[in-house]
Amino acid sequence: MQKFQLLLIIFLFSILVNAQVSSKYDISFENAIHHEASIQVTFTDLKSDEVEFRMSRSSPGRYAIHEFAKNVYNVKVTDGKGNLLKITRPNPYAWYVSGHDGTIKVSYTLFANHGDGTYAQIDETHAHLNMPATFMYVPELSENEMEITFNVREDLNWKVATQLKHLEDNTYYAKNLQYFMDSPTEITNYRTRSFQVDNQIVKLILHDDAATNEDLDTYFDHIKKVVLQQKAIYGELPVFDYGEYTFLACYMPNATGDGMEHRNSTYLVSTRSLAKGGINQNIGTASHEFFHCWNVERIRPKSLEPFNFEEANMSGELWFAEGFTSYYDDLTLCRAGIISQPNYITGLTGAFNYVWNSPGRDFFNPIEMSYQAPFVDAAKSVDETNRENTFISYYSYGSMLGLALDLSLREKGLSLDDYMKLVWQTYGKTKTFYTIANLNETLNAYAGKDFGNHFFNNYIYKSGMPDFKRLFETVGVNLSNDNSKVDLGVYVRHGKLMNNPRINSSAYNAGLQKGDKLIKVGATEINEDIDLNELLTSYKVNDTVDIVFERFGETKTSTITLQVDTSYTISLMESDKKPLDKNLKTNRENWLQAKE
Repeated sequence: MQKFQLLLIIFLFSILVNAQVSSKYDISFENAIHHEASIQVTFTDLKSDEVEFRMSRSSPGRYAIHEFAKNVYNVKVTDGKGNLLKITRPNPYAWYVSGHDGTIKVSYTLFANHGDGTYAQIDETHAHLNMPATFMYVPELSENEMEITFNVREDLNWKVATQLKHLEDNTYYAKNLQYFMDSPTEITNYRTRSFQVDNQIVKLILHDDAATNEDLDTYFDHIKKVVLQQKAIYGELPVFDYGEYTFLACYMPNATGDGMEHRNSTYLVSTRSLAKGGINQNIGTASHEFFHCWNVERIRPKSLEPFNFEEANMSGELWFAEGFTSYYDDLTLCRAGIISQPNYITGLTGAFNYVWNSPGRDFFNPIEMSYQAPFVDAAKSVDETNRENTFISYYSYGSMLGLALDLSLREKGLSLDDYMKLVWQTYGKTKTFYTIANLNETLNAYAGKDFGNHFFNNYIYKSGMPDFKRLFETVGVNLSNDNSKVDLGVYVRHGKLMNNPRINSSAYNAGLQKGDKLIKVGATEINEDIDLNELLTSYKVNDTVDIVFERFGETKTSTITLQVDTSYTISLMESDKKPLDKNLKTNRENWLQAKE
C-alpha cells in the first residue's frame, strides 16, 4: 500500500512538473552547410482564443532594435491533434492563430550566418545560437518554464555548451522566457578548461581550431587572473546559477568580433585565433564581460527591468553600467600583470582625447549620451548622421568618468573599488534595481555629501571636464599638450575627408565637408605620396593657407586658418635621470598593483 502511494505521489508530481513546462523546443541542423536550422516548438497551457507567437526585436545586452523575424520562413502551425491552423500576420514580427485546443505546434526554418554576440550562425563548424535571434516565443507563456532539446551533429562531434540547466542528454531547462533568452549556446567540437573559486566553477569553452593546447592553457591562465582580480574588487563572486560561470569563446575566421554579457556566461567572439595574437588581443573583451557579471547583470539599472523583447531598451545609466566596466577592463589586466603599467598609462591617451576633445559634450551629458544607445548599439540606418560632432560612446565617456572618480577618491584615501563594492552590497546582492539618484546617494554615503553631489552635479548631470592634470599628478602621471602643433579637425585619407569635420575646427570653419578631396594645400599638390600630417608640421598655429579641393566633380577654393592641436599626451613622470617621488609611487602602486 505504501509502495502504491509512493508511486502515485511520484506520478502526480511528474504530471505537475510537466504541466509547468509550457514551451518545448527541438532544434536540428541537417542543412547546416547552407546555414539553416529546423525548429519545432510545442506551446501548451494556452488560455487566449487567439494566440500570438513571435520573434524578438531586441536581445539582452543590446539596446537597439534587431529584426530577427527577417530570417524566419517555412512557418507551419497545427493544434495538439495535428490539425493545420490558419496563420494571420498582424505585423512583421508576429503570427496569430485561433481555433486551437490549448496547444499549438509550430515549425519553421531559420537562416543564420552572423556569428557575434547578438545573432546566430549555423554552418559545419558550429551552431552559434543567441536565443532571441533563433527562437519564437508566446508572450502569454513568458513566465512559464521552458525546455529545449538540441539535436547535435554527431558526425561533426558537436557538444552543447550553455548556462541553461542540464536535464538529460542534450535537453536543457529555463525557468522562464527572460532566463531562456539570456542563455547563449555554442554547439561545436570545443575544448574546455575550468577552475574552482569558492566552491563555484569558472569554465572556458573554446572553439578555435587553429589554437594549440598550449595556447589554450596560456589564455585560460590569463582568464583566471582576471577572475581573481575582479573578485578582489567586490570581495566575492556572485552566486552563479547552478554554481557555474562559462566563457563561451568562439575565435574562428567565420565569426564576427563581439562580446556579450549574460547572467552566468558570456559570448566572446573574434576572428583572431589564440594562435595568431588572440591571447593578448582577445583578453580585454573577456575582462570587460566578466566584470559585467556584477555590474549590469546583478547591479542592475531599474530602466532595464524587465528587459523588453518587443522594443528598444533605453537606459540613462549606461555611462556607469558599460562605461565604468570599460574603465575596469584594462585596469584589471594591468593589475593582473597582463599589460604593463607604462602601457596601461599610455593606453589611456586615445579614449581621453576622444572624450574630452569631442563637441558632443556641448549637446549631451553622460546620461543623455546613454539614451543614444538604441541608435548606435549595432543599429543600422542608411541616412547620414553627424555623430562625429554630437555623440561620444558611453563606453569611453563612462570609462573616463570612472578614471576621474577613482583618482578623486584616492586623493581622499578612498577608492572606486570600495565604492563599487558598496554599490554591489547595496543593490546587487539585495537584488534591488538602482537609479542614477541611487548611485548619487551611495557616493554621498561613501565619500561625503559635498564630494558626491559635486561629482554628479558637474560631471553626470552636466558635461564638465574634471581637473585631470591635477588628478594625474597625484599618481605620478603627466598630462600635457603641444601648443605649437596644428590640426585640421578631420580624418583625411589619400586627400579625401572621411568624416564630418569637428565643429569649430580648421576644416569646419573653412567650409570643408565629408567627401571633399584635397587637391592642393598652399603650394603643395596632394597625392598618395604626400604625408598630410608631415606637411602640417611646416605650418604654425593661426597660419592662413589657401586650399584647392574637389566636391561633386567641381574644383573649389577656400582658405583655412590653422588651429591648435588640442590633443593630449599621457606619460609617466619618471625618467632615467629623475626617479618618481616615493609618495607618488606609493599612490600609483595602490591604484595599479594586484589586489589580494
